[in-house]
Amino acid sequence: MFIFEKAPFKQCHASTVVEHEPGKLLAAWFAGDAEGAKNVQIWLSAFDGRAWSEPAVVGSEPGQPTWNPVLFKSAKGTLRLWYKAGPKPDTWTGYDRTSADGGRTWTEPRMLPTPMYGPVRAKPLQLADGAILAGTSVESYRNWTPYVDRSDDDGRSWTRSNPFPLPRLFGQIQPALVPTADGKSVVALMRSRTMKVCRSVSTDGGRTFSASEEIDVPNPSAGIDAVRTKAGQLVMIYNPTAVARTPISLGVSADDGKTWRKVRDLETEPGEYSYPALIETAAGELVMTYTWRRTHIKVVRVDPATLR
Repeated sequence: MFIFEKAPFKQCHASTVVEHEPGKLLAAWFAGDAEGAKNVQIWLSAFDGRAWSEPAVVGSEPGQPTWNPVLFKSAKGTLRLWYKAGPKPDTWTGYDRTSADGGRTWTEPRMLPTPMYGPVRAKPLQLADGAILAGTSVESYRNWTPYVDRSDDDGRSWTRSNPFPLPRLFGQIQPALVPTADGKSVVALMRSRTMKVCRSVSTDGGRTFSASEEIDVPNPSAGIDAVRTKAGQLVMIYNPTAVARTPISLGVSADDGKTWRKVRDLETEPGEYSYPALIETAAGELVMTYTWRRTHIKVVRVDPATLR
């Protein structure tokens, strides 16, 4: 299913999805003439259980492109949208907005203090103690460095972890965060310039992370996302090749993300299928959105019990 068939923009990319009420979804993405164009804005659509609404602009910065929206609803019920604005990642300014009515209206954009801009691409992870962890990264010309920002006040303020130690592996960004099976640690999975997925672990609630290590999962330096289901299954959506953003596939791991087994291809035709977002709904269904050839945002639903 596509969120929209026709739209008033030429290209779209970098979607995010959240279930704000059981069975009701919001999705957002950036779109305009092309990635980085000055008319790129953040667009949002709502799914009411039957159909998606017409896309509408929910984030913009005059004269500047916007990037990488992230939607998240906290355990306290705060529905938040983060996005970035600026010519390129090393000049981004972060913004956030909140909604008290399921995304129908939003507060005025709040500029975040440099160098914070919330989760850089993948959704946050909320821990049992209420802390919210946001995978983020700094992306400069020569060095990409991942971090995790931690909030103990429902996303109003943040403290930053150590930069993940990157021995020999300079060039990792966009951490996707999942809990370990025992719930005691946090695993970060990153895209990298080495064309492999990389992995780091925190044993202190996201305050510090171990040295990042490559795992044996090819990836063309493209976005990934992952989720630990209520049943305990660890699922990742990713491009399982080092050469192109196709195919896009699902994998499962039985050892906290150290090794992965591809279980399903979602797209295999030529074209770009990338920058996925992955959640589990209240009903236990996996919902994922991703870029479809830069012209559409596609939604796929999967019963995790079928991923064997």
